[in-house]
Amino acid sequence: MIERATKADALTLAKLAIKMWEDNSVQGLTADFEDLMESDRAACFIKYVGDRPVGFAQCQLRTDYVEGTETSPVGYLEGIFVEEAYQHQGIATRLLQECQKWAKEMGCSEFASDCELDNTDSLKFHLALGFEEAGRIICFRKDI
Repeated sequence: MIERATKADALTLAKLAIKMWEDNSVQGLTADFEDLMESDRAACFIKYVGDRPVGFAQCQLRTDYVEGTETSPVGYLEGIFVEEAYQHQGIATRLLQECQKWAKEMGCSEFASDCELDNTDSLKFHLALGFEEAGRIICFRKDI
């Protein structure tokens, strides 16, 4: 069962997300998800097996430039995670489909995502689910 998350699901989302975004805290992620759930420009979906949450996907509308796209807004996969024991069962595919369906309902004709250059698992996932690579960038910063 996949459900659209509500503000009441923020802690559940955070407990899954911390396994992917380890540089955060559960408390910080909970607050972030609470804010997201109040926005009509974002959606999260949770996959349950029985009553156990085993995966989630977060998507948003982006109106700024999105690499390789021609329209605005663009549906954007901000994050997707499935517990290791439940991977390779089509759960991520179904979560992505929910995100794409939501984006289409929000008027989008394009859907995009990104991953770090060295995240080969994410690259394989995206390519296997029909994404095409739009470009590669290296970002720079410096203290001033």
